[in-house]
Amino acid sequence: MSKPQLINTVAKMQAQSDTWRGEGLRIGLVPTMGFLHEGHLSLVDYSLSAADRTIVSIFVNPLQFGPKEDFAIYPRDIERDIKLLAQRGVDAVFKPQTVEFYPPDFSTTVEVTHLADGLCGAMRPGHFRGVTTVVSKLFTATKPHLAIFGQKDYQQAAVIRRLVRDLNLDLHIEVAPTMREADGLAMSSRNVNLTEDERRRVPALYQALAMAKRYIECGERDTQRIIGEMRSQIEKELGGDIEYISIVHPDTLEDLSEIAGPVVIALAVRLANVRLIDNISAEPSRK
Repeated sequence: MSKPQLINTVAKMQAQSDTWRGEGLRIGLVPTMGFLHEGHLSLVDYSLSAADRTIVSIFVNPLQFGPKEDFAIYPRDIERDIKLLAQRGVDAVFKPQTVEFYPPDFSTTVEVTHLADGLCGAMRPGHFRGVTTVVSKLFTATKPHLAIFGQKDYQQAAVIRRLVRDLNLDLHIEVAPTMREADGLAMSSRNVNLTEDERRRVPALYQALAMAKRYIECGERDTQRIIGEMRSQIEKELGGDIEYISIVHPDTLEDLSEIAGPVVIALAVRLANVRLIDNISAEPSRK
C-alpha cells in the first residue's frame, strides 16, 4: 500500500494532470471537504473503476459557509483521510492552500442562477456561489475528464451539471447514489457532531422520505398533503427546526403542487449544531 501524492499547489497539480493527459490517461476527480466516510469512498471507488488516475481533493471551502454556519467545527483529519485513500489506491490528494485559492484581493466568483435559488439556496444565501466558484477552481487545477458527486447533495449536483453545460467545460459529471447507515441515515461528515440522543432519533428523516415515496407510488398526487404528513412525523420523532420539505421537478427543481411524473422529495432540518439534508426520488405507479 503506497500513499497517494499529496499536492498542495495549483501549479504542481496542473503539471501532474498535464503529464497524465500527455500519457493518454483518463483522470477522475472526487471533490470533498475531507473527514471521509463510506459515502465519499463509494465515489472514490467509482472513479477508480472509470478512470486511469484518481484525484481526491480535500478543501473545507470557506466561501460556501455563512457567517453563522459550522465552518469552525467542521470535522477535519487529513492523516486519517490519506490513510483511507491509500487503502483504496488513490493516485493523488489535492489539498490546496486557502491563501492561494483565495488571496486577500480575490474578487471573482462563478454563479449559477435559478437552479440555486430554491431549497438549500433559499436557506443559505451565497452558498452555491461558493460551491460553483470552488468547483470551477478545482476543475481548473486538476483538469479531470470526469468528476463524481453524491446524490445526497442533489441540488449541488444539478447546479454543477448546469455549470459544466453552460460554460462548455470539457468534462463529464457523474452522480452516484446516496450511501446510508443501516438505519437509513444518509452518511455525512457532519454526523459526527450529532449528540447521542440526536443520532438515535435522526433516522426519522429517512423514514419520512420513504413514507412519502410510498404515498406517491400508491397514488397520492397532492404534494401538500404528503408534505404535511412528513412534517408531522418529523416533528413528532425528531423535533428540530425544519428548514424546508419540498417536492420538486427532478430537472428544474421547481416546487410542484401536483405529482404527474418523476419527482425528488428533499428536506433540510437544523438541530442544535448540525444541519442535515436528504432526498429521495419517487415516481407514480404506471398502473
